[in-house]
Amino acid sequence: MTRVALIAHDDEKPEMIDLVRTYESLLSEFDLVGTGTTGQRISDETDLEIERKQSGPLGGDMQIGGEVAQDEIDAVVFLRDPHTAQPHEPDITALLRICDVHDVPLATTRTSAEYVLDGVAADSADD
Repeated sequence: MTRVALIAHDDEKPEMIDLVRTYESLLSEFDLVGTGTTGQRISDETDLEIERKQSGPLGGDMQIGGEVAQDEIDAVVFLRDPHTAQPHEPDITALLRICDVHDVPLATTRTSAEYVLDGVAADSADD
């Protein structure tokens, strides 16, 4: 089954929830994983099941990076705040690198996330 990781900086969590609600039907066909707080918000505010890793400050993004390295993640949506990200929030640099090394798409904006989700859906339909 297609596995998609969902991560969002604090100021981007409302945008993530809106994205997930918009794509809820599609995302229900995927195995979802997220960092702690983002995953909890998705679970609380939608009907989707999501495996929660540690929160960002405790290394949840690194846990997801480990799954990317093990070829267990097909795509990552990391809605980040480029202006006011807080020191306790996950840093995208290591996750971006591991996604590049393993050729796993990583979206950082709403628009790129929509393209990635549509593309992953098309790929999974071809399988």
